[in-house]
Amino acid sequence: MSRLKVIAEVLLLLGLVALLLFSGKKWMGNEHSGNVYEVSGTVLSVENSEIIQSGAGTVGIQIARVILNEGDWKGEQVTAINHLNGQLDMDEIYTPGDTILLAIQVEGQKVAYAKAINSLRQNWELALFVLFSVALIVFSRIIGLKALFSFVASLGLLWCYYIPNLLNGTDPLTLSLSVLVLLSMVIILTVAGVTRHGIAAFLGTVSGLAVTLVLTLFFGDKLNLGGMTAPFATTLIMQGNYGLNMQHIFYSAVLLGASGAAMDIAMDVSVSMNEIKLKRPDIAMWELVQSGFNVGRMVIGTMATTLLLAYSGGYLTMLMVFVSQGTSFTRIINMKLVAAEIFRILIGSIGLLMVAPVTAIIAGCLLCLCTEEKQQKTAS
Repeated sequence: MSRLKVIAEVLLLLGLVALLLFSGKKWMGNEHSGNVYEVSGTVLSVENSEIIQSGAGTVGIQIARVILNEGDWKGEQVTAINHLNGQLDMDEIYTPGDTILLAIQVEGQKVAYAKAINSLRQNWELALFVLFSVALIVFSRIIGLKALFSFVASLGLLWCYYIPNLLNGTDPLTLSLSVLVLLSMVIILTVAGVTRHGIAAFLGTVSGLAVTLVLTLFFGDKLNLGGMTAPFATTLIMQGNYGLNMQHIFYSAVLLGASGAAMDIAMDVSVSMNEIKLKRPDIAMWELVQSGFNVGRMVIGTMATTLLLAYSGGYLTMLMVFVSQGTSFTRIINMKLVAAEIFRILIGSIGLLMVAPVTAIIAGCLLCLCTEEKQQKTAS
């Protein structure tokens, strides 16, 4: 049995590595398209005479002299255009010494046009990811390594499979359910292994997703949420994606957001029950299930508030605007944008309420009944 478990874990890790390599290949393949390349450069000087202050923002064009830092054009100096549209969340004004990302158009091996895109942040983002990885592995050791593989593989699956298929018009709910079930299986069984408590956590997570889906469809229709409340939803439609079912994409986002918390609770409950069973092998099944219920109650008691704080943090400035304007509470909760976030929080929380007891019952059966059957076979 232990040999089969090791083989299964190795196969899971190999699958994750393959997915990671595939994802990396896809990401690296997006660095250029035709004769347009994305390269980094250092700003040498800027010309701001065509920038006009418009309220809190700026509009116009900034001209930057940039030396390229990579590619066949390394060391070459180009004049880059930085378009400013008065959008504080998108625009950037550069100063000499800044390292930026540029899109360059090449004609006959020479740079014919250059446009500034963003400040180059990927090196510090990579440093932050390395810090996260080291901390995870130092604390969790082999489990941390497995978690790191599942983290990167999940990102690859979402980026290279899930999102492209959504854009191609695949039914969002069907696609989301299949992807989330696959992700739950890979993440949980990679971290916990092919064990009884790992299987219990997986089945508990799937049950929570099923409940969340039913509630999402029912209350989403009653609240009349059309799906255009998500960031960049309007931009996505204006780019020509008129055939997308934005309402179901919004529902899919609710499922996606709830799935992570569901996995956390399912794993907390099943692992805790497994530890109890290891320390007290003679514990009765119902007593073990009751212990799982107690753990689940404690976890849910803080998890629901965690969801509230997480979503509120993303819309903190919006809440500040409402308070500063003296908007009434009745008007706030009936706004489409606010109603969508209330919908996310409560649907996710109700789904979590179902995950804990279902996981406790499944884990109790697997940990106790399977052990008793094994003991009976050994005795006979």
